[in-house]
Amino acid sequence: MPVSKQTSRSAAGKAHNGPMFFATLSLWLCSASITFAEVSSAGLDRPPNIVLIIADDQRYSDFGFMGNARVQTPNLDELARGAAIYTDAYVPSSVCRPSLVTLLTGLYPHQHGVHFNHPPPGFSRLTKSSEIDRVEFDRLRQQAVSLIRARPTLPRILAARGYRCFQTGKYWEGHWRNAGFTEGMTIAQPSGGRYGDKRLASGDLVAHGNGDHGLAIGRETMEPIATFLDDVNQDPFFLWYAPFLPHTPHDSSEKFKRAVAANPKVKPHEVPYFAAIMQFDATVGKLIRMIDQRGMRDNTLFVFVADNGWEPDPARFRKSMNDWDHTSRSKRSPFESGLRTPVLIQWAGRTKAAKHNALVNTIDLMPTLLQAAGVVDGPAGLPGISLWPSAVGEQSLSRERAVFGEIYPGDASMLGAPEHDLAYRWIRKGKYKLIVPSPNGKQHPWNRYVENATLFDLVQDPTETNNLIDDPRQSDVVATLSKALESWWSP
Repeated sequence: MPVSKQTSRSAAGKAHNGPMFFATLSLWLCSASITFAEVSSAGLDRPPNIVLIIADDQRYSDFGFMGNARVQTPNLDELARGAAIYTDAYVPSSVCRPSLVTLLTGLYPHQHGVHFNHPPPGFSRLTKSSEIDRVEFDRLRQQAVSLIRARPTLPRILAARGYRCFQTGKYWEGHWRNAGFTEGMTIAQPSGGRYGDKRLASGDLVAHGNGDHGLAIGRETMEPIATFLDDVNQDPFFLWYAPFLPHTPHDSSEKFKRAVAANPKVKPHEVPYFAAIMQFDATVGKLIRMIDQRGMRDNTLFVFVADNGWEPDPARFRKSMNDWDHTSRSKRSPFESGLRTPVLIQWAGRTKAAKHNALVNTIDLMPTLLQAAGVVDGPAGLPGISLWPSAVGEQSLSRERAVFGEIYPGDASMLGAPEHDLAYRWIRKGKYKLIVPSPNGKQHPWNRYVENATLFDLVQDPTETNNLIDDPRQSDVVATLSKALESWWSP
């Protein structure tokens, strides 16, 4: 699998013609010199290598280190033993593309503008409508990926510091250059393989836009990463490792399925999904060994997160794939099985092994990684907080913090106006979670999850089945959360 390189590492880009907030973020990278903390102050000779491991469609509880004895994740469990573990972390939106762009930018979907999986009129329609040809599809796709080109993304900032930034796996934003990677696998062209290709009704073959060559990592090969690691020499590197796992198709080899099925506590509909988790974990082990074998482990910071949740549904068997689909209360939904994820931060000898149950959002990972890399003058206005002081045991996280998010359909009705497609906003603070349907949204994401505002007590009701919104004893809670939600974003 070829690995392409960018000859120029310039991080400058044109300001987006959106709100002043976006323009400020874009211009920051062009006009300000990036400064870094003196690495000597932390006893470091150079900034750390950063490996961001992203699971694709995995429920927050489906890990050994999260206490699930029915799932085998030995390599992630080993990583977790030396890690700061954030057990109550959330993604702002429970679908792939908006969540991944949040990791790249540190912004909420309504801020970075990528609130969709597919640009208008939507990929599902593209593959069925003969009215849409390859030219129109490419035009819409280019319009969509332009949203990230002006952003001060994590790889763009690190590249300006001298990092080699390598993209592999799931990535929807066209060519890897669009997000500021210095090299990568995804080039937004049909690959000839089974993961990135789609065919329009007209017969034209188009790249899905979420991987092409990149989706081979983990499922078919790890060689591009080995090649990259052999080539970096003494340069610090940032590796985006987002294999198309455990995402469907859950077509793992029989050895994984047999290992899962041997556990009598595993139900039949869980076997393909748990086997895919084992396959994913095995690739993580290969990645860690690659870094160990090259003597890079001591100066490598590992971060693990899932892009969104997934839960197999025993009632939704898909004969064509010999597999089960997900429940309506997981991926794409505003419920816990779709929104929650564990976050691991591990750097041998630096991070303090501990479990943190304060509320965390994936908007926090960009400021965290910038601080770990020594960046002291990052983009202004990032909404997240750095988890680094808590990860190294210097500071505790506030238990009073609220986390927020937003849910959209997969297909956008228009670009640059997320309020037109917004289906739900949500807030969690303490043990309470409020979900509010949007009166402005023109579409609903696959299911009508709740018709009216909904309040859950997640301590007493972790499966979110008892709506407390009409309980007069909760009126103050509803008022407080509603006010906070409006202050966060009122579309």
